[in-house]
Amino acid sequence: MGTTDSARPQSTPERRTPERRTPGAQAPSVVRPDDGRRIAYATYGPPAGDPVVFFHGTPGSRRLGALLEPAAQANDVRVIAPDRPGYGRSSPHPDRTVADAAASVRPVLNDAGVESAPLVAFSGGAPYALSTAATLRARVTGVDLVAGATPPAFTDDTPAVQRLLTGLAAATPSVLGALFRGQAWVADRADPSFVVGQYAADADAVPDDAAATVKADFLAAFERHRTGAVTEFRDAGADWGIDLDAVDTPVRLWHGTADANVPIAGAERLAEALPSADLRTLDGADHLGTLLRAAPEALARPR
Repeated sequence: MGTTDSARPQSTPERRTPERRTPGAQAPSVVRPDDGRRIAYATYGPPAGDPVVFFHGTPGSRRLGALLEPAAQANDVRVIAPDRPGYGRSSPHPDRTVADAAASVRPVLNDAGVESAPLVAFSGGAPYALSTAATLRARVTGVDLVAGATPPAFTDDTPAVQRLLTGLAAATPSVLGALFRGQAWVADRADPSFVVGQYAADADAVPDDAAATVKADFLAAFERHRTGAVTEFRDAGADWGIDLDAVDTPVRLWHGTADANVPIAGAERLAEALPSADLRTLDGADHLGTLLRAAPEALARPR
């Protein structure tokens, strides 16, 4: 477990370098902590808005934050969306664990000039948001888990695909990396429904702009590396190493009753295990639908 960060650090600011804009995407900011890694992040919404840190899914990237843009504008919120290590433009860090999450979030907060902020996490971003909340504590003012992944001990009915991916990540990571490479190659040439179908029961019901963002997010996740996804699927099937009792900020869980990726029973158990949690169910919502429906209210959290 990382150490508690009860106040804003007084260390020297991380070195920050600009990055060239790519077609169809916002140019990310890139911060370099003292260990030399690159951590890329994008921002959405008003530049002077109240900050919120967004944790993408697994696999995923900063590009998914674009789904929150309308809600961010409506609520005067600046969404800060980092690429976790090994995704998008962030350097690989294959030895990291869930408990190390704050080491990548702290530099982004410092670089963005943010003393404290709430966290919003989608799907596989949930363990990293909870780990950050348990470690940084005073810098985290609340957590929203949207269709969030749940600890293995709380999950009785893990979908078969998830079991396969976690098994490959643990036993043959190179095979899983090759699988992701091939999947990204196909996704780049396919209709967005190829990717959206992994997260929605009816891909055709997802708005075109949202579907395009989901595809862009998936491709950005693998544009340079596969290690981010391999590492996170490995960790998804093991103990997260988080002291849930240390998450002493309010947590809201938003979960769809029709979520086939993360069945709601696990979210109910996680809510019971957290010191201060409120489970909000969305009737009939699938995995992606939960994010699309919950985002406006999640970003309207009082600050």
